[in-house]
Amino acid sequence: MTFKEQIQQGIPSILPPKQAYDPAINHAPKRKEILSAEEKKLALKNALRYFDPKHHAELIPEFSEELETYGRIYMYRLRPDYKMYARPIDEYPGKSLQAKAIMHMIQNNLDYAVAQHPHELITYGGNGAVFQNWAQYLLTMQYLSEMTDEQTLTMYSGHPMGLFPSHKEAPRVVVTNGMVIPNYSKPDDWEKMNALGVSQYGQMTAGSYMYIGPQGIVHGTTITVLNGFRKIKQNPEGSLFVTSGLGGMSGAQPKAGNIAGCITVCAEVNPKITKIRHEQGWINEVVTSTDELVARVTLAKANKETVSIAYLGNVVDVWERFDQENIKIDLGSDQTSLHNPWAGGYYPVGISFEEANDLMANNPELFKEKVQETLRRHADAINKHTAKGTYFFDYGNAFLLEASRAGADVMAENYIDFKYPSYVQDIMGPMCFDYGFGPFRWVCTSGKPEDLLKTDAIACEVLEKMAETAPNEIQQQMQDNIKWIKGAQENKLVVGSQARILYADAEGRIKIAEAFNQAIAKGEIGAVVLGRDHHDVSGTDSPYRETSNIYDGSRFTADMAIHNVIGDSFRGATWVSIHNGGGVGWGEVINGGFGMVLDGSTEASKRLASMLFWDVNNGISRRSWARNEGAVFAIKRAMEVEPLLKVTLPNLVDESLL
Repeated sequence: MTFKEQIQQGIPSILPPKQAYDPAINHAPKRKEILSAEEKKLALKNALRYFDPKHHAELIPEFSEELETYGRIYMYRLRPDYKMYARPIDEYPGKSLQAKAIMHMIQNNLDYAVAQHPHELITYGGNGAVFQNWAQYLLTMQYLSEMTDEQTLTMYSGHPMGLFPSHKEAPRVVVTNGMVIPNYSKPDDWEKMNALGVSQYGQMTAGSYMYIGPQGIVHGTTITVLNGFRKIKQNPEGSLFVTSGLGGMSGAQPKAGNIAGCITVCAEVNPKITKIRHEQGWINEVVTSTDELVARVTLAKANKETVSIAYLGNVVDVWERFDQENIKIDLGSDQTSLHNPWAGGYYPVGISFEEANDLMANNPELFKEKVQETLRRHADAINKHTAKGTYFFDYGNAFLLEASRAGADVMAENYIDFKYPSYVQDIMGPMCFDYGFGPFRWVCTSGKPEDLLKTDAIACEVLEKMAETAPNEIQQQMQDNIKWIKGAQENKLVVGSQARILYADAEGRIKIAEAFNQAIAKGEIGAVVLGRDHHDVSGTDSPYRETSNIYDGSRFTADMAIHNVIGDSFRGATWVSIHNGGGVGWGEVINGGFGMVLDGSTEASKRLASMLFWDVNNGISRRSWARNEGAVFAIKRAMEVEPLLKVTLPNLVDESLL
């Protein structure tokens, strides 16, 4: 069968043969056994809903074995034999250009070069899934190949509920992930519901089909590192940044360190992902002993090198050894998946990677004890370095949250706040989000590198023209992004689809998008998908990350994210998504995202102007109401530009009266 025929077939009527488990692939760890005997039967019944009853007798022992062996039913047998990557949009079957663009994005999320655990349909973060099983993937792709522009596909945590009549201006797909009743958002609730096949953790951009590989966070990390050095008034040259994690999102850290111009040490316990990142060029060197690491970092400091070094081992060993050797760490952070601490997001020190995985599956209580013991040691070592002048920030991965739950010394004197700031509190919030600057993305669906090159040039031209008249308050943001886009090609950031990211405000996003749409109309480039990370100005309500610099007491509310997705839906988004969880853990955040297809039409111009303006200014309004000075400036400026915008502004109280 051709690729198009396989897509149109959906779940095959004749079952394909069983596939051997490929040990060369980076697989998800075995999930903890959490289902009772009766619940295991329910999980099997749920999985078998996708198949004709004539296949049930054959599939029951196979699915039962998967559930016992891996803790989930992935349906490996149904994994397609074609190569998984974002094909040029014309290669997809279908009646709707928008639907074809979504297929392009889904396949990019599952590309072996992009996905963390591709055979388990997990893109990043250890559990950030596009689908729960391969039947869902096949059925979703089939629905998209049949869809017209007057239908909407509804997705329930990876399950395609079906195509429903709608209209051309409605979203083509509406996605929800993990949207459970709030009282059932504990880690074990996710484990049970995911094992039953009824819910999944979509992370931020995995379940939204908007992940573009590590590039997506390279830019944000570069800005964070640059501004971190600016904050401590230190030149990155010859300075040391120590962190950990080389998985999906965290794999961007060493590349960002290189772009910023510092020495980066990034620890990682998984040899497979370390090898992948080295082969991809995201890290320069790999070392396997702290002796070698000490010697290499000492030399790099002496020569003021720009270099990224992966330490294959536990980051706690790095912090402790550098303390013993009195090696000065200038910036410190952590980007392991501590939103997922008991299922592979963070590993205990003192035991091997293999032993830890075995312990995780077979003795989860002891594994948890060792993780919490490691977190206490980790925090103690950080405290020793910060006493010597290290600037440490939480990278929004729930490090401080989980460390506090483990009893680590991370609390401030008031025992309410953490002693270290979130990077959003200190850097991204006041410097970027409050002014409306956030991670604007686009993907050239033609798959042509030359199209991406053209869009880079278009975006740069737009930004340079805007910078000529931009107010002083946002000149630094403008110049950082102009520098970024000029160096985007030489930094070789593309992994998977022909995609790009830069931080832009509403005005920048709209002007860049309109310039793209005009280029498409002229036939200069193919169709473009617009999107963003949920980690943005208004997409996410996350009290320990995106909204951690909201100080009016509302940071635990999630009205903004919900309004964001509802507003995007009727203003022209091609698809929208709303997730429980993402970055900091299930039950800890609500985040929303969108995708928008530009096809060169007048309708696309109207949609982009309407939706992008709302998508950003919704968040600035909320930040302004929280009395954030930069946001008040930004929303007043937006009201001057758009007379139909009228936002409630806060009145400030004289502190002396209180």
